[in-house]
Amino acid sequence: MSALRRAIITGFALFLTSPAIFAEDLLSVYQQAIQTDPQLAEARANLQAAEQDKPLARSAYLPHLGLGASVGFNTGHFSGFAGLDISKAYLSNSYSVSLTQAVFNGPALSAIKQAGSQIQAAAMGLAYTEQDLALRVAKAYFAVLEAEAQEAIAKKQTNLLDSIYKQTEAQLQIGTGDIISVREARARLDSAKADQIQAENATQVALRQLQRLTHAPVGQLAPLHQFQALGPQPDNMQDWVATAMKSSPQILQAEAQTQSAQDAVEVQRRARWPKLDLQGIAQHVHGNPFPGFTENQAGVSLNLSMPIFEGGQISSQVQKAQAQSMASSDHLGSVRDAVKLNVESSFLDLQNSVAQLQAAKESAQSAKVSLAGTRKGYEVGTRSIIDLLQTATDYIRAEQHYNVALYRQVTARVALKAAAGQLNIGDLTSINALLQP
Repeated sequence: MSALRRAIITGFALFLTSPAIFAEDLLSVYQQAIQTDPQLAEARANLQAAEQDKPLARSAYLPHLGLGASVGFNTGHFSGFAGLDISKAYLSNSYSVSLTQAVFNGPALSAIKQAGSQIQAAAMGLAYTEQDLALRVAKAYFAVLEAEAQEAIAKKQTNLLDSIYKQTEAQLQIGTGDIISVREARARLDSAKADQIQAENATQVALRQLQRLTHAPVGQLAPLHQFQALGPQPDNMQDWVATAMKSSPQILQAEAQTQSAQDAVEVQRRARWPKLDLQGIAQHVHGNPFPGFTENQAGVSLNLSMPIFEGGQISSQVQKAQAQSMASSDHLGSVRDAVKLNVESSFLDLQNSVAQLQAAKESAQSAKVSLAGTRKGYEVGTRSIIDLLQTATDYIRAEQHYNVALYRQVTARVALKAAAGQLNIGDLTSINALLQP
């Protein structure tokens, strides 16, 4: 068999057995997280539960139909009428059907309104959870890419210092070096190997944090293309703050919760109001000490009920609801402050990330040139081993800082959108377009 044919067969076998031929991108990871995230499932269930509050409240104004039946054994002694004096045991049975329709129920009307606020709060809670999941997935995805890049730099550092160590060792053997240079290079190399192990572990930690969101193994991730750094659009902090105040799911949820608390106060106040019901009943009763006696009756009544004194229960419930309403209002103010600060911080972070990425890129390029020059200087004897090792360290640090700035620029875009309550699948698609397939 020819070498070419063996290579083709081997390559095809690897293709069939490889677990990660195609790289996973941000959108595929996000879709996996959507299907398995427990926080999102909890928010959906909370919304489904809240949606039942309105039919529950409305049921107080819908007809109530009831059926009752009984059978019993009775004994009785009857006397005092026309000389009657008898004792008798007898069986009895009865059944009835009742229909009740509320005519006026003040607390129920307020409860229906409150149910709408509770549904709105649950819906906004779900919207916030969805956006928060998108942010968490994006951060975790790029944290893995950053960790992998830092691991690659750590390996580069090890290889670089290993080559310097071997160079100093060779110079010592031919009599142009010294033992101090060898030992210094060796110490730096050992430190670099420890850094490499730490970087490898950091990659595994980042990968497991991403898998915590997907609840499934994650294959090879698509890396970043070269891209143009972008600042906030629009580049006006107050515009972003104003947008957040209007559309942030956190604020809208807190507003709905505040409205629900205010509605709860009205529900408790209306507990003092009278209730008016229209009731119809049909009843059959059989069983009496007098043989053959059966009672059948039907009637309609208009029933009025109104509490006069309940031991202070209503007043306490009103005061409790008022206190909870005040707490909810204060919570709304706290949420607004937190959202505003988050938007402002995210805006400045994205704005700064543009300059930091550019500075880190230039610093890495400069450090690379400096390393090449210092290495040549060391070879001709104009620079010391300490100069070379320090320049190599500076070069590696510059590469690491560039990676941090690179991935910070991408995640800062997503973070600002999430802070303003504007993060959606279109934003993730735009970020996903920066990845290499």
